[in-house]
Amino acid sequence: MHMVKVQGQQEIPVGKIICVARNYAEHARELGNPVPDRAVLFIKPASSILADGGTVVVPPYSNECHHELELAVLIGRTGKDIPAGEALAFVAGYGVALDLTLRDVQAELKAKGLPWEIAKAFDTACPLSAFVPAGEVADPQRLRLRLTVNGEVRQSGTTADMLRPVARLISEASGCFTLEAGDILLTGTPSGVGPIKSGDRLEAVIDGIGTLRVDVR
Repeated sequence: MHMVKVQGQQEIPVGKIICVARNYAEHARELGNPVPDRAVLFIKPASSILADGGTVVVPPYSNECHHELELAVLIGRTGKDIPAGEALAFVAGYGVALDLTLRDVQAELKAKGLPWEIAKAFDTACPLSAFVPAGEVADPQRLRLRLTVNGEVRQSGTTADMLRPVARLISEASGCFTLEAGDILLTGTPSGVGPIKSGDRLEAVIDGIGTLRVDVR
């Protein structure tokens, strides 16, 4: 069982990890994808989590793994069809995450009209920091994000640029899946995604939330 830590609290077992694609317009454009008119959701298993300080292992069936920096939202209690106006009350904490993507595998499967979980859900595909309590974050839409690879800035953005803010994402996701304590929502990535390779060191920072550091093997 995979556990996550909220600062000052006991560890919480992880349920499902719900991810959203194309939630920043510039990221959608850089990949040549249209901006969706509804949330594009997919799920990573808890087995994809990699703790801070861990090592990413790129599967041998891929030659192109990309980094995607994201704000992670930890759900604190059960909810279904949650109104957006009430959604933030269901948040237990916020963290730093990477949604690692095997871009070559994903592109091949999408071109064939096939599911692409193996490009998103492999072991170590979800590096994840500890969480800060939700009460310590005044506004999740006013957070700056930055990712460096070997000290070079690759991604820099703000959660203010989300097409669907956190509250709306929780509301839309809960219309598809019952959200339970320990579920995690990854909220999309700003532009600047790109490849990583063996020997790289990644450092992801979200101001007011924390820092996540991992290496690549």
